[in-house]
Amino acid sequence: MRLGAVPTGEGDFELTVWAPKARTLDVLAADAAYPLAPSEAGIFNGRFPGGEYLLALDGAETRPDPCSRHQPYGIRGASATVDPREFEWHDGGWGGVTLEELVVYELHVGTFTAEGTFAAAAGRLPALAALGVTAVELMPVATFPGERGWGYDGVYTYAPHPAYGGPGGFAQLVDAAHAAGLGVILDVVYNHVGPGNEALTAFAPYFSSRHQTFWGDAIDYSQHWVREWAVQNAEQWIRDYHVDGLRLDAVHAIFDDSPTHICKELKQRVGDALVISEMEIDDWKPIDEWGHDAQWADRSHHELHVLLTGEREGYYASFGSVRGLADDLLGRGHDPRRLVVCAQNHDQVGNRAVGDRLPPDALRVAAAVTLFSGCTPLLFMGEECLTQRPFQFFTDHIDPEIANATREGRKREFEAFESFAAEVPDPQALETFLRSKLDGCEPDPLYRELVALHRELPRRLEIVEADETAKRLHLRRGETDLIADFRAKQVEIRR
Repeated sequence: MRLGAVPTGEGDFELTVWAPKARTLDVLAADAAYPLAPSEAGIFNGRFPGGEYLLALDGAETRPDPCSRHQPYGIRGASATVDPREFEWHDGGWGGVTLEELVVYELHVGTFTAEGTFAAAAGRLPALAALGVTAVELMPVATFPGERGWGYDGVYTYAPHPAYGGPGGFAQLVDAAHAAGLGVILDVVYNHVGPGNEALTAFAPYFSSRHQTFWGDAIDYSQHWVREWAVQNAEQWIRDYHVDGLRLDAVHAIFDDSPTHICKELKQRVGDALVISEMEIDDWKPIDEWGHDAQWADRSHHELHVLLTGEREGYYASFGSVRGLADDLLGRGHDPRRLVVCAQNHDQVGNRAVGDRLPPDALRVAAAVTLFSGCTPLLFMGEECLTQRPFQFFTDHIDPEIANATREGRKREFEAFESFAAEVPDPQALETFLRSKLDGCEPDPLYRELVALHRELPRRLEIVEADETAKRLHLRRGETDLIADFRAKQVEIRR
């Protein structure tokens, strides 16, 4: 039984809603009411013609569908039905992308182009393919409060964000990626729901009182239909939008004591689609226990960052070892292909006080090490051009209290950091968002060379030398050597 509004093939839609808090549930659509029939476990089900609609709980309070496929007017507006059979696809010959060939390019749709839309992003995809990238990883596109934000505060997880171009625009972006020879990995968030989660709790107990996350209420995966809410969402992206894989955000904040962890069940249900997790450093559950294809490996980023900048505040305090970096690149007992490594990503840039990036000389060294490694490399949008445009933390919360709390919380977060003495940008300000938009740029020749080497050379990496005193790392793949001098911020490739 699929949650949300699903086309029947007979000109109407079947709607299934989990709403154990309601005695009655009616669909309000096209100036008419369509009662849904209650059944076991708080499920309501019935048919209606489709189009824009709201749900009336007990004949009074009206809310959007918790599994809405489209929110054309934002999180407080009516839901709208989507028939994925109406999407136009031209990717019948697309064979997918494998972990073996993966070179990932992470981007944020709203700042990747001046327009900030799916359509505008599609226009830049051929250039990424020419660089040697094999898949784009999109930061979350589920509908969140306001028009601009990172996407991790999504409320309607099934509905592509209307400001980006909505469901049709997202399908066209995926189709364009496949036409360019690129896979699509979508960042999804199943550890919390953004501000406005009362839109879900009005229907059912989605959240746990036993756990909390840094970002809000933890999701209660002891509930069968909460599990279905998450897993069916994952299935939707792959089935209806032809997405090739999912990146699961912060799985260490997904709490589940069930015999089969929800993250394991999700991978089982999506089958051959790639599943890549973000997990705390040195916790290998995603690849060791849950069957995920890969996981982010932030330890190598932290080692590189300290070696190249000397920063040791906060979570950087215990890093900066050449030998430790070498061990990371060898996989620490795991197949290195299953570890995603980077010189930059949205967190490691955007979670800095002013969203500043590595200087070009340091970035070239960090990129060389990660791309030359046998791990799966990830580039963050713009780094291939050595851009110094910041990627800052920006929001557009529509609740004034949430907006102010976000401003104040951001200031408090950096009070103890001497190196972040500059004024923290107001996340709610339009200018903060606009500063984060990329300019058009030409990739640095070193990136082209390194991406080509990553794909051409034998995957096996040798650590020839890890010199802690000189702060030098000498790597070899096949007959090619890379020497990284962290002190001088120089890199040499010998063939």
